[in-house]
Amino acid sequence: MVLVFPILVAVFLAMNMGASGTAPSFAAPHGANLLRRESIPGLFGLFVLLGAVVAGQKVVKTLAGDILPAESMQAGLVTVLLLSIALSLFLANLLRVPQSTSQASVLALVGCAAYLGNLQTAKLLVWIVPAWFVLPLAAFGFTYVFSRFLYRPIRRTARVDFDQLALHPVWRYITIASSCYVAFSIGANNVANAAGPLSSLIANYFHIGKDAPEFPLMMLTTSVLVAPWFGIGSSLMGERVMRTTSKEIVQFGPLGASFISVLSASLLLLASVTRGIPTAEVQLTTAAIIAVGTVKGGFRQTFTQTAVPRLLVVWVVAPVMAFGLAFGLTALADALGWLG
Repeated sequence: MVLVFPILVAVFLAMNMGASGTAPSFAAPHGANLLRRESIPGLFGLFVLLGAVVAGQKVVKTLAGDILPAESMQAGLVTVLLLSIALSLFLANLLRVPQSTSQASVLALVGCAAYLGNLQTAKLLVWIVPAWFVLPLAAFGFTYVFSRFLYRPIRRTARVDFDQLALHPVWRYITIASSCYVAFSIGANNVANAAGPLSSLIANYFHIGKDAPEFPLMMLTTSVLVAPWFGIGSSLMGERVMRTTSKEIVQFGPLGASFISVLSASLLLLASVTRGIPTAEVQLTTAAIIAVGTVKGGFRQTFTQTAVPRLLVVWVVAPVMAFGLAFGLTALADALGWLG
């Protein structure tokens, strides 16, 4: 019974992550009208599960003990932690804004650790926080350069008829495949936001050390437990969030959709499998979409007449909210004696 409530909160968090993660993975083909909305949750959930199992364990390990020590993750604290993340994401989903689950998760861990006085900053300051700035800028920069200095000049020469090329049936499958690749990358990174703390909690409950040979199996088990709920959350709440990035910033076709998906997913997967860095797929994809909008409509129009201002505000508010909730609820749980 000690584990039931934290697991239920982890399920609620996973559903909210699924709703938010649908936007960066399938906004591109949805915006290009290549895929029926009803088909998206099943594809999304399947590839999230594959990504979590195949490539997600380094990020799980990071969130299981590299910010908040693993031995601190008892039932009360993990419940507070996961609930703080889930509530901040739930608010973002209600506002129809795709939010960075990873940033909310990391700042919630920082909030708990700051109250307890055991924050571990080595990986946080050297790798995680810099990646939050570098990777979206890279996504924006690569897309801007590609769109303005390669795609548009070639289009103007009329040597390649991109409109006719985009109508070829093969591009539909390429775009859908690239979106599945994004979902795989999300599974490799975002499932850990719930599975990491849950792994340490269950390991502590059964007295399994973080360096024990059983711990990798524990991480894999929690990932498999959490991942399917992404698809369910996508089905229940994902369409409203997805519409913001697919329809309310800029319209684009299959070629642009495929480029955006592959670029953002590759950057996320690189962060996951090399250093186990929890980072924001939604921000990578949206940064790339903003770059396309900037090339097509100009900087001022993109940042004043689209959903971009709302995105930026929520991207700041939701992680700060996760930190504040985690710190405050940890203090409350401590006062009530629930952290023992």
